[in-house]
Amino acid sequence: MAHFAEIDENNTVLRVIVINDSDCLDAGGNEWEAVGANFCHNLLGGTWKQTSYNHNVRKNYACVGAEYREDLDAFIHPTPFASWVLNETTCKWEAPRAYPSDGFDHYWSEKHQNWARK
Repeated sequence: MAHFAEIDENNTVLRVIVINDSDCLDAGGNEWEAVGANFCHNLLGGTWKQTSYNHNVRKNYACVGAEYREDLDAFIHPTPFASWVLNETTCKWEAPRAYPSDGFDHYWSEKHQNWARK
């Protein structure tokens, strides 16, 4: 199965669908994203980009509300907190402070800009 995300004119993900792998094959039997994206467009209209659960395509699995960044060729999930920074290598959000390694569970306190023990 192949997964495709529809993006709007602002590169925001509108929806993610699953199609058969055979819908991505060219006349020679080769799998191509462009063929799958064209299949999705012909079926539903819109602009489509391939995504994958195992992060082999575009760093992160697309979700509704995520942004497709063409410069990184990646889907970027919405930031969990305003203070977090995007790591442009992994395309994941990182807290301004490292997660504690004290063996306890913690949550991010945006108010205090620190990890708080649960």
